[in-house]
Amino acid sequence: MSEIQPIIKARGLLKRYGTVVALNGADFDLYPGEILAVIGDNGAGKSTMVKAISGAVIPDHGVIEMEGKPVHFRSPEDARKAGIETVYQNLALSPALSIADNMFLGREVRKPGFLGNVLRMMDRKHMQSFAREKLSELGLMTVQDISQAVETLSGGQRQGVAVARAAAFGSKIIVLDEPTAALGVKESRRVLELIQEVRSRGIPIILISHNMPHVFEVADRIHIHRLGKRIAVINPKDYTMSDAVAIMTGAMEPPEGAAPPKHFVEP
Repeated sequence: MSEIQPIIKARGLLKRYGTVVALNGADFDLYPGEILAVIGDNGAGKSTMVKAISGAVIPDHGVIEMEGKPVHFRSPEDARKAGIETVYQNLALSPALSIADNMFLGREVRKPGFLGNVLRMMDRKHMQSFAREKLSELGLMTVQDISQAVETLSGGQRQGVAVARAAAFGSKIIVLDEPTAALGVKESRRVLELIQEVRSRGIPIILISHNMPHVFEVADRIHIHRLGKRIAVINPKDYTMSDAVAIMTGAMEPPEGAAPPKHFVEP
């Protein structure tokens, strides 16, 4: 049996900031339909690597391929057009705007015809209907009013809006950067459920997290980053959290070869 091909692959990524080497020949593979957790100590370069994949950072050297074809993202907008959506740790939401406005931030829909083309009026009815539909799909309609300001929502609800926005427009890949870092136990649980619901729709997810219990609960594979490069990819069923931390910090030798993806196809 042969492995399926990764939906996105990176080889030999190098990124320097003056004398600081953030990426030092980093490799990366994300396969269709999986949740890939990315872990590493502070300063290991994991965020820089994921930013390179999502267009926020342009690597100095290396190759990134998406669905077998080389890509050259020059901005997050390029990555978004290719179907990659990122939920950053600060959520990138505008607190004073409504839920619907935040869902369409930077991609507002205008009314058809003269009203939209000339007067540039936004089609708020369509945007609110679409936002309500996407929130409902993810079971987030505890929010009563789609037009209420995001600043009135709880931390978990705000995270839900950000994830729903990514799921609505991320047709190929969703990147989540520390999605439970500032949340309580109950809200963290809801976000983990959201992650699994999004994956059940066939969208692969890159999950950056320091929370080992969360990583081991939802991840299919774990990418371990150290000193600017990938040192191991492990299956959470074959290793303990202590093993992962030991590999990450250098206290344990990394295993030879990467853990295979969950799914296979016949040759």
